[in-house]
Amino acid sequence: MTPVELSRTVLRAVRRAVDDGELRVAVPERVVVAPPGPGGCGEYATNVALRLARPAGRTPQHVAEVLRARLLRADGIGDVVITGPGFINISLRESAGPSALVEEILGAGDTPYGHLPEGDGERVLLHGAAEVRAFVHLDALVRILRSQGRPVRAVCDAAPRPEWIAVLGGGAVEHQPVGHPSVDHRPGERRPDRPQSLDHQPGAVPDTPRVHVRPVPAPADPLPLGRDAGRWALLRPAAHDRPRIGPEHLQQRESNSLFRVRYAHARTRALARNAADLGFRAEPGPVGMDGTRPLLAALADHPRVLAAAARHRAPDRLARHLVTVADATQPLLTAVLPLGAEKPSAVHRARLALAEAAGTVLADGLSLLGIDAPDHL
Repeated sequence: MTPVELSRTVLRAVRRAVDDGELRVAVPERVVVAPPGPGGCGEYATNVALRLARPAGRTPQHVAEVLRARLLRADGIGDVVITGPGFINISLRESAGPSALVEEILGAGDTPYGHLPEGDGERVLLHGAAEVRAFVHLDALVRILRSQGRPVRAVCDAAPRPEWIAVLGGGAVEHQPVGHPSVDHRPGERRPDRPQSLDHQPGAVPDTPRVHVRPVPAPADPLPLGRDAGRWALLRPAAHDRPRIGPEHLQQRESNSLFRVRYAHARTRALARNAADLGFRAEPGPVGMDGTRPLLAALADHPRVLAAAARHRAPDRLARHLVTVADATQPLLTAVLPLGAEKPSAVHRARLALAEAAGTVLADGLSLLGIDAPDHL
């Protein structure tokens, strides 16, 4: 069972408890599961009982016990332990192992792994200054929030410079000056009708909460770095950190984190091509080697990272996660293909599947940041 499947299982437990009358509460749109914190146990934990306790008029412990009884009957769950004020700690059965994770990543189809279908959640209006780093942050956040099913718009308070769009992309960012009713309107205020151009997205609502996106401005012009390196230089540091704009972002060496991410992705694609030449394809299964636990943990964490990047408006969280995935992929890359006269085996097919899963996550993450993931590097 993957984190996405587990979150759906917890959500179903909440819905059934409500349907059976054991809880009187509105069912949340989604439930977040994550590795347990200090004092926790098992593979995953959730604070859903603490979130639902007050609206349900119950203690967190009571809500947790109600959900625990249902979770213990769910497929793939081995044990459920309640710790602290009401945290639900979940241990998975051994049968729910790495193969299921790889299968989910490779079989995600139209909705990529870690993404959520477009929902009916609260619309988000992102607003930033007409500064190049804020502009790139807005564009990346639109992609990330939409990956989590959130309706979102992003506006600048002045028209972006044409060269920003030409070099760095950013077609999702609109221009609305400060004082325009679609930007500065607050719930409860009467406002004039908006021009039709502001309502071009389906599901527009008049009272949209505004979120200011104000990263520390870039200290130098990132355009000479080009689209990919320029965006990485602006997105990789946390918003409160001053980015470094320099030629190191163009160097193809290990000290360049973007190069490590793109190199790991390109290597996974090369392995797939080489395996096809040798007559075998990926097939999830036991990989039969030590050292893959960090990679499996990083892949399993991908949905949580996407949710956190959207919730905290922090594309740097996704960028750092991609570096973690890329670095954890390296030990696997030299063990996928048969050596010498060795014949391809089930282990080689399983390792290839794991490598392809890592490449899929890396490509998706780079795409959400607006960065190309080339198959050849």
